[in-house]
Amino acid sequence: MHDHGSHKEEAPKGVPRLALIGNPNVGKSVIFGYLTGKYVTVSNYPGTTVEITSGKAFINKKEYVVIDTPGVNSLLPMSEDEKVTRDILLNEDIEAIIQGVDTKNLRRGLLITLQLAEMGVPFVVALNLYDEATSRGIRVDAERLSELIGTTAIPTVATQRKGMDQLAKAISGHRVSSFTTHYDRRIEDGVGRIIPLLPDARISKKSLALMLLAADESLNDWLHKNLDEAAIRDIDNIRHEIQSTFPESLGYVINQQRMAAADRLLKEVFSEGDRRKTGARNLIGQWSMHPVWGVPFLLAVLYGFYQFVGVFGAGTLVDFLEDTVFKSYLNPWAVRLFDYIPIGILKELFVGQYGIITMALTYAIAIVLPIVGTFFIAFGILEDSGYLPRLAVMVNKVFKAMGLNGKAVLPMVLGLGCDTMATLTTRILETRKERIIVTLLLALGVPCSAQMGVVLGMLGGISFKATLIWVGVVVGVILLVGYLASKIIPGAESDFVLELPPIRWPQLSNIGIKTMARIEWYLREAVPLFILGTLILFVSDKLGLLTLSEKFAEPLVVGFLGLPIKATEAFIIGFLRRDYGAAGLLMLARNGELDTIQVVVSIVTITLFVPCIANFFMIIKEQGLKVALYITGFIFPFAFLVGGILNIVLRYYQVAL
Repeated sequence: MHDHGSHKEEAPKGVPRLALIGNPNVGKSVIFGYLTGKYVTVSNYPGTTVEITSGKAFINKKEYVVIDTPGVNSLLPMSEDEKVTRDILLNEDIEAIIQGVDTKNLRRGLLITLQLAEMGVPFVVALNLYDEATSRGIRVDAERLSELIGTTAIPTVATQRKGMDQLAKAISGHRVSSFTTHYDRRIEDGVGRIIPLLPDARISKKSLALMLLAADESLNDWLHKNLDEAAIRDIDNIRHEIQSTFPESLGYVINQQRMAAADRLLKEVFSEGDRRKTGARNLIGQWSMHPVWGVPFLLAVLYGFYQFVGVFGAGTLVDFLEDTVFKSYLNPWAVRLFDYIPIGILKELFVGQYGIITMALTYAIAIVLPIVGTFFIAFGILEDSGYLPRLAVMVNKVFKAMGLNGKAVLPMVLGLGCDTMATLTTRILETRKERIIVTLLLALGVPCSAQMGVVLGMLGGISFKATLIWVGVVVGVILLVGYLASKIIPGAESDFVLELPPIRWPQLSNIGIKTMARIEWYLREAVPLFILGTLILFVSDKLGLLTLSEKFAEPLVVGFLGLPIKATEAFIIGFLRRDYGAAGLLMLARNGELDTIQVVVSIVTITLFVPCIANFFMIIKEQGLKVALYITGFIFPFAFLVGGILNIVLRYYQVAL
């Protein structure tokens, strides 16, 4: 059906473009991967920070450049992602469109379908995730839907390649939908008066007129490029005149009437049958996001995490790898090998106190890897089960207190995987205020997977009570700083719209693939930095800088935090990678150099410590150098302040852990 090949950033002249459009989480990227194969280009859309993925495909013996657009809930833009998708349709020469739809949430997909029909662009509909819909007793009459909208709708399961060949064949049809949405007479009158004032464009004049009536400010630049001031004034006057006849905003009215048209279509093609098979899963789904029952559910999830990662991963697996594999075999073997090398400093470099083998690889492979591996497995189960979006719904009201949209929960949850990539995803938030607050909270208090794993490993050696203290302090700090930031940083809030996938039984094969991919990422990204960090410590030790920094930090680390002076090393390398810093603290704890209070104080401080260097550069890329410096300048002293206060409180009240 198609061949794969690499391509240049710009489409070759004369090669038609095919766009993938749809709501978030409908499987567009899977369809994109099927069409284009491995070789793709990721680049920022001109004038924005939004990344667009494109690739070359041969479909029905014809070459296309396929563009995977950002997920949208409407083509009347409310966020930068939605504006980019709309602008691609408005400004790019698109020959055909595949609209990806989540079959079980067909109503949301139909809203986009009606807007594409209004634009007069040729498209086909991929009724994706059809297997999930069927398993929930949902039936969609694809043939009847095709008749009603006047273009092709095909059931697909992109992950299993079902329906994909039929979808590829349908692309050649280039069918423009014949469906027409009828609006209130006053709106239709306004559209009729605006159309003659508009120039020809790649999308229909009617769709542009409706956007202008809805006061779409993102069209201002396009208007000024294509119309004179008199025409712009006339359009504005028409909009004000029509708006004066409605109590609600025209944008709201148009959307409601579009949804009513979608509901009429839905009645014709959508039915729900026997759902008893999924009754238990639906019940679990409801409980997990209930404001009351969701809390014990969350505590049960945390306890399961603690047992699997903290006790099994950091206890059983680490003991085996560190004691049996490294201490008993690998490290003694390496020491004997370097005994044959007469250069002393070379031996120290590899097998000394700050040796690449005895410290960097022991930390990275024997201590952090088993903890990270078990964390990735547990996190994969939560991802595949559909629990994480429900957690977002449960804590939505709490996030509102921080001036944040509920969508902000998603980057925060992704931060448990990697703060650097989560910072990149803050662009799904609609206002700059929200993006800055979430970036700050990610850098401050959301531990990445590797660091979280090490922290749970340390707590696994103490008690569940210590875990609750750590969670309580970190969550409390996030809420306090988020609340204060929402009062200080100017800007508006936005509405909460979130896709809820069904509760599923996780597939072991899927979790296995994801876990192996993440472990590969860890080995490729983290291990070189562990080696670099060890080299920095080795050189600092030889130059006497380590002793100097320990003396300089003694009043803070020993006096205020109540930690041994050796903990300074963990904070020095913590900036390079926070999980490396946490691993240093874990080694101190395993060697009996930290008591239980010191363990809790040290991990709270390292959790709230400055973002790792990769995250720091990502903050600069997304929010600018000034914001990155402000965030780091705040976090560094604040982390030590919280750690010091916690040390004083725990020791004053003689808390037993």
